[in-house]
Amino acid sequence: MNYNCLIIDDETDLSKMTQEYFEMFEVSCAVVSTADECLEFLKENTADVFLLDINLGNESGFTLCKTLREKYDTPILFISARQSDDDVLVALNIGGDDYIKKPYTLSVLLAKVKVQLKRVETLRKLGASSASAESNENFTIDSATMSCHVDGKTVQLKAKEFALLSCLYEHKDTIVTKEQLFEEVWGDSFYTDSTLNVHIRRLREKLESDPNEPKYIKTVWGTGYILETNK
Repeated sequence: MNYNCLIIDDETDLSKMTQEYFEMFEVSCAVVSTADECLEFLKENTADVFLLDINLGNESGFTLCKTLREKYDTPILFISARQSDDDVLVALNIGGDDYIKKPYTLSVLLAKVKVQLKRVETLRKLGASSASAESNENFTIDSATMSCHVDGKTVQLKAKEFALLSCLYEHKDTIVTKEQLFEEVWGDSFYTDSTLNVHIRRLREKLESDPNEPKYIKTVWGTGYILETNK
């Protein structure tokens, strides 16, 4: 069975409250409390979004995130009472798409989840389209497989990476501001530069022959980024 959202959190009361709230707004939701329960659940079910706590009793949500990323491109939103910037950066670097600090407001959390669900649905529709590949002589993006063909090689991207690259590609050879990227890729403008920097670095490591001297994704200091595809 497919669920819109899977909550992985050992705070059972909070998880149940979140589940009930989400389902009031027709967002189907399942709840597990340990890493083992999560992996067992996913043997027979799927989810469009994961909400993952860092502290899972004696287990680590960071470790579970790494395990999930080996198999799934599903958006992972960390939900945690841990407040340090170091935790946020670790979460984003290992594959998290967002970090929501507890205590969270249910309406805000739901809005963030809906942004992810909308993006997942958009990617599915693009994948079903026969005209899904957009090409450039040296640079191709393929919505059906969430991949990029660059300099003769095919690079598989994760959902957030592909969404970010698609936004840059849509406005290729023009400057895209940080605020515009936050709005179009994350759904709002209330994110820090560190969130964007982590994802840009991931893209460069996958696409650029030398990530420290990028020839495609260029930084426009103090403003944003530009994707130069005519190389």
